This record gives sequence, structure tokens and C-alpha cells, in this order.
Amino acid sequence: MTRTAREVLEDITGKLAPDPHANRLLPLIARGAAQRTTLAALALEQRHVIAADHRAFLHLAERSAAGTGTSDADPASAAFFEMLAEGEALAGERLTAFAAAVGADEAQAAVYEPLADCQAYPAYVAWLALNGEPTDVVLALGANFAAWGGYCETIAEALRRHYGFDDEACGFFDFFAAPAPELESRALAAVQAGLDAGRISPDDVHRQGRLLQAYEAKFWHALWELDQRVV
Repeated sequence: MTRTAREVLEDITGKLAPDPHANRLLPLIARGAAQRTTLAALALEQRHVIAADHRAFLHLAERSAAGTGTSDADPASAAFFEMLAEGEALAGERLTAFAAAVGADEAQAAVYEPLADCQAYPAYVAWLALNGEPTDVVLALGANFAAWGGYCETIAEALRRHYGFDDEACGFFDFFAAPAPELESRALAAVQAGLDAGRISPDDVHRQGRLLQAYEAKFWHALWELDQRVV
């Protein structure tokens, strides 16, 4: 029986759901035990991630619109990645208030050296932008975004409850935690177009999604290790 785009997306999201205990930093933030210096590092790492992902999504949109060489133009995927790029630009603007709240000012940003494990995720997104079949990337990213949104919801609540941050300072995390029906609609349209054209490779989707989740876990683990070294 032919599966719908929603069934395919929900199936891959369920299969790639991360271990609930994989993110060791999240419980610290949730109970207000994470160091503010760790939150500052989170802001500074995200500054690099957002900028890199913005460019990667723009490239994916361009590739989708033009065709990948082996496939015809894919306007549905292009629309999805265009919206992702727009979202990253907005998130970057909201990140500024969080960075200010944790003391990660421009002077600190200028001398900060990113952690390799934190930047593995955007490096792989960049690889996908160059090499991935756009519809496969839509699915792989969709599975990862489900976990990321949950993390952001927990962090936003903790920042208000334990750290006394206002709505502006929490805006970056609120943005990703909020439902995004238009983005979901575009994702489903892209997946359906991929199904109709026979472009989706389940093995590639699973591999890409698994690696994205692994690199996501490395991001949080690196910050957890940093938090443990703070005296």
C-alpha cells in the first residue's frame, strides 16, 4: 500500500528519536544547575551554527530549484529550504538577546574558539547541502528538528524559572519551540513530491538522519563536559 507523505515523515521521526538520556546538559539547564558560562558558550556556539546552517539551506534551495543533475527541479523542496533559511536569519536576530543575557558580548565572541564537537552538526549539514538528495535531506532534517524543538521548549522554560530571563532573552528558544504549521506543510509537500517522483532513498534518509542525531548529541555533550570543568 502506498504511504502518504505524513506517514513517511512520522515513521522516520519515530525511528530516529534520540535516547531520552542522550542529552546530559538538558537536565542541568532544566533544574537551573548549568553554569552561566556554559550558557554563554551555548550562545557563542549557536552563533556559528546559525550562520552556517543559513548558508547551507540557501544552497539547498538553489540546488532544488535548479535540479541536482540527476533529478529535475524540485520546487517543493526549494520552498521548504527557503523557509528554513528565513527562519535561521530570524533566529540569528533573536540569539542576540540571549547572548547579551548570558554575557556573551562581541568582545567575547571575537576571541571565542568553537568546540569541534559542537560544530560537527553544521559541518554535516553543509555536506548534505552539497551532496544530499534534497528530498532525503528534508526527511532527515525533519526527524532532527522534532528533538531540537523539544530541547528548546525545556530550555526556554528553565531560563525563565531558574535564571530569571525575560521573554526577549528567551526568544531564540521560543522561536524553535513554537509549532510551525507552514514549515510542516512545506515539508509534507516536498516529501509527497519526492514520493511521486521516486526520488526518496530510505537507506540514505536513515543514514543521514542517524548522523544528524549523533552530531546533535555531540553538541550537547561537549557543552556538558565544559560545564563539568567549571569551578
